Amino acid sequence: MPYDGRCRNGSVTLVEMRRQTASMPAALFRVLCALVFAATLTAAPASAGGPSHDITITFVRHGESQGNVSGSIDTSVPGPPLTPKGEQQAKDVATQLALVPHDGVYASSLLRTQQTAQYLADELNKQVVVLPGLREIGAGDYEGQSDQGAVKGYFKTLKQWLAGDRSARIPGSTDGDEFDARFTDAVDQVYRSGQQQPVVYSHGAAIAMWTLMNAKNAPPELLETQPLPNTGEVVVRGNPDDGWTLLDWNGTPFG
Repeated sequence: MPYDGRCRNGSVTLVEMRRQTASMPAALFRVLCALVFAATLTAAPASAGGPSHDITITFVRHGESQGNVSGSIDTSVPGPPLTPKGEQQAKDVATQLALVPHDGVYASSLLRTQQTAQYLADELNKQVVVLPGLREIGAGDYEGQSDQGAVKGYFKTLKQWLAGDRSARIPGSTDGDEFDARFTDAVDQVYRSGQQQPVVYSHGAAIAMWTLMNAKNAPPELLETQPLPNTGEVVVRGNPDDGWTLLDWNGTPFG
């Protein structure tokens, strides 16, 4: 292949370097490129004290579960399994996600997320990594209830968090700071893996609330105006040090 005066490594193109070394023989320039890229690849990751780098995380809500069909609030572990419809949803989203070079698959400690994630793991020939911190926001006193009063009470507290009152507590469960710390710790574990495009299977309220509480450009009203359907996706990019930016909310682009 003829040498074109360029030096690439993924998204890096050292055109400027070539301009500054125009008199250098092409073969020697290629050696210089190799040394630069080797240094890049062996640089210390962010978790080891090196500079932070951005990654792209795709959050996916689980497929339809038996709890969704019954209409009850079910946040306990291990929780109900997927329905046949949920299994098909999981297969469909795995087929779509496998078209992109995702390099990691994570799920919460609840059965329905692990069942949904397994289809993508099989497509990518990877293991599902279970992180308990990705579990749904605990319903506390509302657990197992299906009446509108319980649902409104649960979401009333979530809206208080988005309004700035993170000390508000779901009766018998968590407050906003506790939830955010728990889910953020799981996201940090995903980041420290070194993977660049992981897929994280979690739950509707948990994905929505963490994104709206942490992505710089995420409108809080999305919780009510665009609730995540089963296998709905949210894509964010960033890192734990510099923060996160919302790129896509179930097909609506941001960023």
